[in-house]
Amino acid sequence: MLSCDICGETVTSHLDMKSHLLIVHMENEVICPFCKLSGVNYDEVCFHIETAHFEQNELERNFEKINEMQHGTSGNRKDNTQQCRMDVNSSMPSACASNPKISAQSLPEDGTLKHKTFYSENLTEPRKLKSKEKQCDLSQVKGSVYDTMYSPPECPFCGKTADCTQDMETHVKTEHASFLDTAVEDCDQPLYDCPMCGLICTNYHILQEHVDLHLEESNFRQGMERVQCSRDLELAHHLQQEEDQKRRSEESIQERDEFRKLQRQYGLDNSGGYKQQQLQSMEREVNRGRMPPSEFHRRKADMMESLAVGIDDGKTRTSASSVCHQPGCHQSVLCISESGIVEALYRYYQNAAPDVRRVWLSTVLDHFHSSFGDKGWGCGYRNFQMLLSSLLQNDAYDDCLKGMSIPCIPKIQSMIEDAWREGFDPQGASQLNNKLQGTKAWIGACEIYTLLTSLRVKCRIVDFHKSTGPLGTHPRLFEWILNYYSSEREGGPKVVCTSKPPIYLQHQGHSRTVIGIEERKNRTLCLLIFDPGCPSREMQKLLKQDMEAGGVRQLRKFVGNLKHKQYQIVAVEGVLTAEEKIARRQASQVFTAEKIP
Repeated sequence: MLSCDICGETVTSHLDMKSHLLIVHMENEVICPFCKLSGVNYDEVCFHIETAHFEQNELERNFEKINEMQHGTSGNRKDNTQQCRMDVNSSMPSACASNPKISAQSLPEDGTLKHKTFYSENLTEPRKLKSKEKQCDLSQVKGSVYDTMYSPPECPFCGKTADCTQDMETHVKTEHASFLDTAVEDCDQPLYDCPMCGLICTNYHILQEHVDLHLEESNFRQGMERVQCSRDLELAHHLQQEEDQKRRSEESIQERDEFRKLQRQYGLDNSGGYKQQQLQSMEREVNRGRMPPSEFHRRKADMMESLAVGIDDGKTRTSASSVCHQPGCHQSVLCISESGIVEALYRYYQNAAPDVRRVWLSTVLDHFHSSFGDKGWGCGYRNFQMLLSSLLQNDAYDDCLKGMSIPCIPKIQSMIEDAWREGFDPQGASQLNNKLQGTKAWIGACEIYTLLTSLRVKCRIVDFHKSTGPLGTHPRLFEWILNYYSSEREGGPKVVCTSKPPIYLQHQGHSRTVIGIEERKNRTLCLLIFDPGCPSREMQKLLKQDMEAGGVRQLRKFVGNLKHKQYQIVAVEGVLTAEEKIARRQASQVFTAEKIP
């Protein structure tokens, strides 16, 4: 029995072995077990193995010899196997010329030639023989194969023959080594790893195309990411714009509401003026049952008459006493034949107030308080009425006031508008839209100064723009008023009725009138103030013959009682000439109040 060295199949004779080799291994595609060379016939593969893989083949033969010695193989079979191997080896030179380039890759780890690797990878498609070979008899084919396998080996490069295969191998290695090296170099192709996915390529151009696909995919992914990022940015920008628009809308609504509140607070909301508010307030009183309808109609008629002539109806007035001009009567002593607030104060300080060292009082004046028509916004107009009531009782101002009566609030508004039209205080006029009549607009120290100057009353406006004492107090304000009323600090009577008119005092949200100042025994100062918010019934308590300290307490304001951030005062100083009036009108166009540091 003989065993095929290629596939391991056993046959009974040498003829059967040759037929097996021809049919199974020569007609089918064979592959080199060491370097996977394919596309050649059996003889070419054998020659390729003997030349390119001589060391591996020799090692296999030695290994088989040792194996046979160990297992005690019979001499007959050993001879047959060696004879078969020699037959195969002798047939290699004639077939190697068809493919001189040989690869030497992928050697097995054990260095032996496995029999099963000679099988074809595609047994279902055996190589077709040529038409002439198909016509030949099988015996003739077997004979030609036998003759070819056992013919002397021939060099595939120069055609030289040799006695044995080893001599031919030596000849090829020595004479044609360059061909073998080139073949090995050509077949030993370098491998290229893809840096992105690890794919192994044997061709650089294929690897480059593969990497280009990766780059295109990466660029496409980056482009999609950029598009997505652009969409996200666009969405974020759109959301931010909506948020900003919503915030601006809310701020605009808030500012508009606050502006409307300020307009309503300062009487610039076109909700009507003194007349409308007076009528509405009296109607509410009638609806609540606090005022009979007959009283409503009577007051309405009086109001319309007062507005028609422009004179105050006197319903909110608390009269002062008049100075007696009889011979021998001094201006510092009031006539007691008529009762008034200043007279009552003079009597009180003379007979009581032991803690007061000295007191200075302004000229006589009337007190005016707010009514239904100007409640909440008319304090400035009422303080002007108090100041004007003092000037009208002073003969020094008869020339400029020309027998004027106390005007009503709408008339005062008209007088201020006339002063604006003359050119006084254009900046203040623009802030109030050059209109006061028919509104509830507040007025302050600037409007009082403008109105008095237009009447040729000499005055000055002083701004105490910051605190000058501890805890936000203004001691400099008290000192200024004391210097205004008193020409001398020492000596003289306890109560001094000066010829100085009262002082208009303004702070944020309210205004009052200063009618005098106390200097107490501990050298502290205390202002005496008329407040338009004090109703007439409270002021009437001061006219009692037995005035108590509690009645005067409502007039007193100590340094610790005035803690507003800023105060302004308007102080009357005399009468202006026509030229001085023109100069002040021109100066009021760039007017700034005198500031006390």
